Amino acid sequence: MNAPNTAFLNVNNIEVIYNHVILVLKGVSFSVPEGRIVALLGGNGAGKTTTLRAVSNLLHGERGEVTKGSVELKGERVEALTPGDLVRRGVVQVMEGRHCFGHLTIEENLLTGAYTRTDGKAAVQETLDKVYDFFPRLKTRRTSQAAYTSGGEQQMCAIGRALMAKPKLVLLDEPSMGLAPQIVEEVFSIVKQLNEKEGTTFLLAEQNTSIALRYADFGYILENGRVVMEGAAADLRDNEDVKEFYLGLSSAGRKSFREVKHYRRRKRWLS
Repeated sequence: MNAPNTAFLNVNNIEVIYNHVILVLKGVSFSVPEGRIVALLGGNGAGKTTTLRAVSNLLHGERGEVTKGSVELKGERVEALTPGDLVRRGVVQVMEGRHCFGHLTIEENLLTGAYTRTDGKAAVQETLDKVYDFFPRLKTRRTSQAAYTSGGEQQMCAIGRALMAKPKLVLLDEPSMGLAPQIVEEVFSIVKQLNEKEGTTFLLAEQNTSIALRYADFGYILENGRVVMEGAAADLRDNEDVKEFYLGLSSAGRKSFREVKHYRRRKRWLS
């Protein structure tokens, strides 16, 4: 089953190995249509972050490499490009854990995202104003050091910094991690607005399956480095296996993972 619309990104049967011996991804394939939101779902250790790093070519810093398969951006293979090359082509990753420059102000953090821009100060200022329109809280805190802002404000700053590069595709890693539910809703709502109003394409890795499937168009579920299920977000929300094992619900009501035998789970995924 393939995602609808023209694919901006195609990942074809990739394998990733760390330290020359540890096989983490085992034949992962998916596509990201232009102008849509695609979610990579799964528990901790499923391979979501590794998949994003394979796309953005950040694996080498972790002693990892793509050993099989291909990553294509608009039909062109990009495995040999540097992360900087990919930023110039419109692919920007927002790392897990926010990673703002703590000693810089919010506005200084945002401006670092425009480092690769060559279209002049006026254009950069226009983008900055647009970021402040989407994140009014950042405008209020623009002179504050990032280290002294809240987790939610730092996550907004990290996303805003990515937007300063005028990306076509944003890779968003665990945007809900460590945030209060109300802030998570706010962050995802802004992502949806950016997608609808600016046409920004998003590939997001997220453990919070419930909220991801409410805002995404399409989803892929990873387990142990493999894609075990895929489909339109609405279909995955209604799927009994997804309800039971990722949303904590079943036709019989709420159920704990511990109440379900692992072999049953694997059998149903692989059937």
